[in-house]
Amino acid sequence: MKNILMLSTHGYVSAEPELGKPDTGGQVVYVLELANRFSRLGVNVDLVTRGFEDQPEFDIVNENFRVWRIPFGGKNFIRKEDMHDHLEKFVTNFLTRSKNKNLTYDIVYSHYWDAGWAGQKIAEELSIPHVHTPHSLGWWKKKNMGKQMSESEMEKTYRFEERIKKEFFVFQMCNHVIATTDPQFDLLTAHYDVLPRRISVIPPGMDENRFSPVRMEDKKLLQEKYGFGPQDVLVVGRMAKNKGHDLLIKSMPTLLKLVPETRLVAAIGSDDSKQDKKGVDELKKLAKELKIEDKIVWRPYIPDEELADYYRAAAIFALASRYEPFGMVAIEAMACGTPAVVTVHGGLKDIIDFGNQALFADPNRPEEFGAMLAMPMLYENLALEISVEGARFARRMFGWTGIAKRMLNIFDSFINVNAVQSDSAFHRNIAGS
Repeated sequence: MKNILMLSTHGYVSAEPELGKPDTGGQVVYVLELANRFSRLGVNVDLVTRGFEDQPEFDIVNENFRVWRIPFGGKNFIRKEDMHDHLEKFVTNFLTRSKNKNLTYDIVYSHYWDAGWAGQKIAEELSIPHVHTPHSLGWWKKKNMGKQMSESEMEKTYRFEERIKKEFFVFQMCNHVIATTDPQFDLLTAHYDVLPRRISVIPPGMDENRFSPVRMEDKKLLQEKYGFGPQDVLVVGRMAKNKGHDLLIKSMPTLLKLVPETRLVAAIGSDDSKQDKKGVDELKKLAKELKIEDKIVWRPYIPDEELADYYRAAAIFALASRYEPFGMVAIEAMACGTPAVVTVHGGLKDIIDFGNQALFADPNRPEEFGAMLAMPMLYENLALEISVEGARFARRMFGWTGIAKRMLNIFDSFINVNAVQSDSAFHRNIAGS
């Protein structure tokens, strides 16, 4: 059996993640789902993350997969933007503990720049291959955030200069980069000088068992249960500037001209974050300025076990991000049979068939985005087409088991090469002595 060391160092990573907590969203779901599918395919996985607060050292998920927490950087939560200062300690602590336990691994698979930097150091120490998934890119995020923030404010908040340097190091030194979209592939080659042959594009997956359509009769029952109207738009996401929640609100006046009875059900941020509350208050102020505050229903963060039913209850799912590496929430909603309108600023737009599987628009043009939100409500045949074909597309392209198999094929190629090289080096040493 292969032994995979997966690294994801920021946020609240656990067997049952508390989604909606700071830095705990789509990436955590991605990492956990892949680790679960690897284990189902007969692979041993240690998913190593940061230990802080009062978390236990291990979560035993199944006999092939555990979450292992290595403490570093103190007891308190650390934003992913501030991980730079603590990663060397993580590498030291992990290597010390793993060697004391006599653990061996065949490959390191890291996620985001923080774990990528640590993963490269660990892979070099253990003389094993390192494969990395960026999830998002500092260069692109800086370019997009620059439209809303000054250079000094961006650097203070996001530390882009240091992040981009560390990303460049990781992308150049690791064995292979797995991009999640074709645009991300282009950015890696154009702005990080990564050789095209050292990149594979594999999209994220979704749990096809959880996210599936229901009959219209059941959809109406869910609408009654969760207080949805028949023309309500749903948005789900963290309270972050790049998510474009303000742009979605600005598109609502156009939508309301076309579909006066519609509302926006906004499940944004989390109740226990002061920063999220401040952001939501700003969105509420914007809605009041636009005189549409009575057309927005604010919901607390949706419990994970109810998320699929929320998707099913909505008439439309909206993804209005300024920048979105992929947009897994949109794929999940599509898999539930809910027509989706997604942003043009990201990878999802490039792989869907417009008008057949979903619609897309530029959220920076509110009239355009609002009109696209209205289309499936105004034209029943279009809504049905997108509902059925969107769900088929999501299941066919983004089921996690198929994604995991593609990953393992890439891992195998580097593990086998590494084994041959190690064997050759051994025989050269024997001959020399």
